[in-house]
Amino acid sequence: MADNRGSQTATRQLADFLADLAGGNNPTAPRLRELATSAVLDTLGCIVYGSAQPWTQSAHAYARTAGGPGSSVVIGGANDGGSLTAPMAAFANGCAAHAFELDDVHEEAISHPGAVVVPAALAVGQAEGVSGQRFLDAVVAGYEAMGRAGIAVGPASHMLGGFHPTSMSGVFGAAAATGAVLGFGGDRMNQALGVAATLASGTMEFASSGGMNKRIHAGRAAEGGVLAAMLVADGFEGPADGLAGRYGFCNIFTGAPQVDLLTERLGDRWMLDEITVKPYAACSDIHPMIQAAQELRAEHDLQSGDIVDIKAEGPTKAATQNNMDGTTSVMAAQYSGQFNIAAAILADPTDPSTYSPAAIARPELAAMQAKVSSITSADEFDATYAWKMGGRVTITLADGRSLTRTVHGQKGSMHDPLSSEELSTKFTKMCTAVTSQSSAETVRQAVANIGREQDLARLTEALDDL
Repeated sequence: MADNRGSQTATRQLADFLADLAGGNNPTAPRLRELATSAVLDTLGCIVYGSAQPWTQSAHAYARTAGGPGSSVVIGGANDGGSLTAPMAAFANGCAAHAFELDDVHEEAISHPGAVVVPAALAVGQAEGVSGQRFLDAVVAGYEAMGRAGIAVGPASHMLGGFHPTSMSGVFGAAAATGAVLGFGGDRMNQALGVAATLASGTMEFASSGGMNKRIHAGRAAEGGVLAAMLVADGFEGPADGLAGRYGFCNIFTGAPQVDLLTERLGDRWMLDEITVKPYAACSDIHPMIQAAQELRAEHDLQSGDIVDIKAEGPTKAATQNNMDGTTSVMAAQYSGQFNIAAAILADPTDPSTYSPAAIARPELAAMQAKVSSITSADEFDATYAWKMGGRVTITLADGRSLTRTVHGQKGSMHDPLSSEELSTKFTKMCTAVTSQSSAETVRQAVANIGREQDLARLTEALDDL
């Protein structure tokens, strides 16, 4: 790849790099396309499952009203939206992808790239009729842009300041993916990132007073990034340093910017190598607690009557924003450390139906949740947050024994990845909750072959039949 960074702004350096990814100048393309293919498959499973949720149906209704007919498919058997314009299809599918806390995570950036990048790249790729390889390269570029924006903004400070990283940094992932599909060079990619910076939005208030806001954050980011790049394609101009400038994204939405991470080790460190695929439909910050509780349950054959008290430790973020009653709503259940520890002991957090309204209303889960007497922060987990998530669960039994389990680098993360078989099982479970086994298999085969296809027609047809 060309290296003419010199006096260029950090945003332009990143933009040049991203533009090269889809321009045939990426020597690691085969490996990264393979990772992108897995990310696409997992995200499509999340979209299919999420398409049946009531909040997604509201988003679909809006998309059908706001967007005219187009060639970008809205995915999911529960909708009747057909094909819409690219921005509205990206919005609808992004909302579905993020609808049930099943979508992948870049832990250090504390964001969900698949739910933003894949819907954007897919919608614009379908509209433009690009090859499967160009689509996968766009996914690589989107993950890279979103992840780097997310780590450069100082993610812990950013999130604890009340901003939701997926919706904030997501616009850059969607803009980069769209720019890659459209064949942007460095200048227009830089312009797109600059326009995207002014479209970043989304707060964490859902973690405080509820509501469905979080459910549209990935969709809104996907739509915003597509909008930014399409504006630039039509001659609209953005600022020269939208990410790293004086009033750029990385400097105004945080108290601890790390702007050097926008460009550090470009071409050596890849965001796609650092992705967590979720085994549980819950906030990933509490996955170590869930895993610890599950392991204690399995090892000691724990029953509800055995347990007197449960204490949990995690990073400050989890102790602050995941410390809540999980029985008040599906969103609360998926975010609550207490509820998820209880579910790990009495239910099956790998089954998304554990978080259904009927399941969270079970009295025995509320009673077990009440035994979680505290969730506190621990320095050892803050020290690695969010690059490596950690948590500890200590259970006091009626016979006086105390059982403790620590998980540092949870299952599904880059420190302990899911196997190919586990990824496949998750995809099948998500899809067959909404559609048939045969339809799920058709999508799987289309994704597996996408890098060899001249366009996205085969994948589009498989998705349109769901």
